Amino acid sequence: MFDKYLYALGRGVRGAKKALEQARAAEAPDPVRDAKDVTPPPGDAAIATPAPRTKYDSSGIVDAVIARAPLVLGERPLVMGVVNVTPDSFSDGGKFYDADRAIAHGMSLVGEGADILDIGGESTRPNATPVDEDEELARVVPVIAGLAAQMSQQISVDTMKARVAEAAIAAGATVINDVWGFQRDGEMARVAAAHGVHCVLMHNRLSDDPAADMFAEVRTFLSRSIEMALAAGVAQSKIIVDPGIGFGKTAAQGYELVRRLGELKAALGFPILLGVSRKRLIGAATGRSAPTERMAGSLAAGLYGAMHGADIVRVHDVAAHVDAFKVLAAIEGRTTGNAR
Repeated sequence: MFDKYLYALGRGVRGAKKALEQARAAEAPDPVRDAKDVTPPPGDAAIATPAPRTKYDSSGIVDAVIARAPLVLGERPLVMGVVNVTPDSFSDGGKFYDADRAIAHGMSLVGEGADILDIGGESTRPNATPVDEDEELARVVPVIAGLAAQMSQQISVDTMKARVAEAAIAAGATVINDVWGFQRDGEMARVAAAHGVHCVLMHNRLSDDPAADMFAEVRTFLSRSIEMALAAGVAQSKIIVDPGIGFGKTAAQGYELVRRLGELKAALGFPILLGVSRKRLIGAATGRSAPTERMAGSLAAGLYGAMHGADIVRVHDVAAHVDAFKVLAAIEGRTTGNAR
């Protein structure tokens, strides 16, 4: 069954077969098929480390185990670094499409202080070309396996497909970041519950509507996503929500959601991830048309978010955000700035 995946992966990236075989093993029949009956795994305080792990190097994948550090929310804003393994990313235009370059980039972000790496194999920018499962697996599995062998920080897979999420977990991912909040693929909640990983549930919509009450819509949508996750057996401590800045929202609606981030967090009762880095609303306020020129505006939005409830800030420019959060911690009299 996985021969077609190996064919798709045959681009000189050795070792993917082993990671995908682990994914196949993870798909063994589950006696509990009703997602509502899945029992949350023990030990909610930290992410359970899926096993076995794999190690990637230039000669292939060899056996190795590197435990993930716990994901601790609330002490300080965590920095999630973005690694796009796509040819059409809005932010970097496919700069890290090659697996080895993506792994090297991820490790450089860890060196800059990233607490989490978010690995994506399908662009979610407006009008992006959809990617099938085979291609997405080919893009993300070798990168996740390679990073998991070299770092203890959390690894997130940015996908809306349950089978990709499961293969990514087998390769070393410990967080599922679903831009459709479990409402596109009905199996996503089951996968998250079965593996005991954290999940980011994001609001999304297909198009902008300036007349929409976006705050109310986001709150309703994410409430439904939370209910789906809990019903499937995902522990409350594993759930993080994301208002989905830039996804089917005008710039004005995005500003409102950032401005009311604390209100949204209070209404939903869960930690919040904020992703504003290099997005259109930054360009709308600054006049910067090139995403790579939006770092200063992204810093402003990220700092505002961190001061008003964001537990995780997803960014492209890790070093700048780590330094900014250190200064913020110093000003506020805290000593829990990001280590580097």
